[in-house]
Amino acid sequence: MRSDPPLAPVPASSPDAPTSAPGRIPAIDAARAAALAAMAAYHLTWDLGYLRLTPENAALSPAGRIAAHVIAGSFLVLVGVGLVLMNGRGVRLRPTLLRLLRVGGAAILITVATYFAFPDSFIFFGILHCIAASSVLALPFLFVPAIVTALAGALVVALPHLAAHPALDAPALFFLGLGRLTPQTNDYVPLFPWFGIVLFGVALGRIALPRFARSRPGLWRPRSRGARAAAFAGRHSLTIYLLHQPLLLGALTGLVAVTGPHPRAGLAKFRADYVETCTRTGGEPASCRIAARCTGDALRKEGLWSVEGRGFTAPERVRAQGLSQRCYEASEGTAPAP
Repeated sequence: MRSDPPLAPVPASSPDAPTSAPGRIPAIDAARAAALAAMAAYHLTWDLGYLRLTPENAALSPAGRIAAHVIAGSFLVLVGVGLVLMNGRGVRLRPTLLRLLRVGGAAILITVATYFAFPDSFIFFGILHCIAASSVLALPFLFVPAIVTALAGALVVALPHLAAHPALDAPALFFLGLGRLTPQTNDYVPLFPWFGIVLFGVALGRIALPRFARSRPGLWRPRSRGARAAAFAGRHSLTIYLLHQPLLLGALTGLVAVTGPHPRAGLAKFRADYVETCTRTGGEPASCRIAARCTGDALRKEGLWSVEGRGFTAPERVRAQGLSQRCYEASEGTAPAP
């Protein structure tokens, strides 16, 4: 999610020593490009679900959430490794400040853009905000033993599970991630636990980069067109990050305007919500499940399913409630006895 100044490690007197030397490590650029590709695939999945081009939003499923965490973690590990590459034996103030301005400015741009596009779930502390803050907070850890950095990272990762408290649920403190509430936002990467992943990257960079730079993967140079494209993408990851989602969302918005939403979009969620409401108001679970399927099918048959996403007019609501009532009454005769 960023483009680091051209630095690479050289042999150090110990694996724990900081490193610095001119040049880049193309393999790390390629790793960043792979993370970008995974992120773009995740965002494509999210966009398809958000625009109702797929039956359900797979990005919001348990597997989708795990994928999102793995992708975010891979970027943050590379942030820590990049800090070691960029600063070596001492903080290089000018490149560090310029990089912070780029990433921080991009984070502000994301906040402003999403505030207008998604006012109810705009991004106030997403991946770029976390990278900007972590890049400053991690600087002192460039000068302590790597094992100390790794232990600090483990503490940061564990702290939300050990010290979360309702007193930290104030919106102004959401960026910490130490409250009990999860704010409504399209990208939430609070400092705890995610700053800990950056610290793991710093520790990994200080321990492994000297050896990695002398290894076959570390000495790899992109020769093919695809490899050069991957290295280029890794060097310009911040620009690609900022551009890819507006382009994807714009293209898919045009597509849904032509094709319309998927005919079964939202059906599974509708059934789950129907069953929850039905059982909460005293319905038998088996009857509620049968009635949920029946009502969803009836709404689609009566041409009411397409308006379900925007709400019903008064006459449509009366028709929908009638369909639901008839489905439930019918389900009581078909559901197995408890």
